[in-house]
Amino acid sequence: MTDTETTPITVALVHGAFADSSGWAGVVERLQAELVPVQAVVNPLRGIAHDADYVASALAQIPGRVLAVGHSYGGAIITNAASRAGNVVGLVYVAAFAPDEGEVLGDITADSKDSVLNTALVELQFPTADGGHATEYAIHPDHFQHAFAADVSEVEARVMAAVQRPVAAAAFTEKSGPPAWKTLPSWAVIPTADTAAGADVVRAMAKRANATAVEVDASHVVMVSHPEAVAALIQQALDALS
Repeated sequence: MTDTETTPITVALVHGAFADSSGWAGVVERLQAELVPVQAVVNPLRGIAHDADYVASALAQIPGRVLAVGHSYGGAIITNAASRAGNVVGLVYVAAFAPDEGEVLGDITADSKDSVLNTALVELQFPTADGGHATEYAIHPDHFQHAFAADVSEVEARVMAAVQRPVAAAAFTEKSGPPAWKTLPSWAVIPTADTAAGADVVRAMAKRANATAVEVDASHVVMVSHPEAVAALIQQALDALS
């Protein structure tokens, strides 16, 4: 075996829209307790193309092999970024989108019978480099718990709503590129009460990607409410790849 093959795989956690890396805290704690190398990667939330470029660069700079883990919109980003990075050996989708080439996330969520996210969004504006403005979305605080985090406490949901990061409209309107799941082994955590991405959507995408899947009775933020289940599937993926 080469040195690369004997070096432990690093778990790279990529958060999704309306969130930041702090949502992975419970998962990180459990992986670190098992001495698993783990690193959270910032997702800029500015659109499929921009975010995939950024994340691909971040993944490529992690020494050795990488297991890329994406939550929600972060799943779409690792789908686009993993192959470009060159060192990613597997994918884990956590309540996540795994789009195929040419698909648009806005169309996918619009067709979901389980997702209520589109009815909970607030349209905002942000300045662009050319002096203009572009559209971004946040979740209305009054609807945040129901749409995004139904199985955390009301207090925690209010905090999550207050610190959420808006996502550019380009995340939902840009076409996805060639998917890494066609060439890399995949795993998936499917929350059966996901009303954000939609349990029906993430289940169908996991099946199409031929992912080894586990279903959890949880909301969209399964990594917050059930970090042990997410960490367990990540460990299963690491064992299979070692």
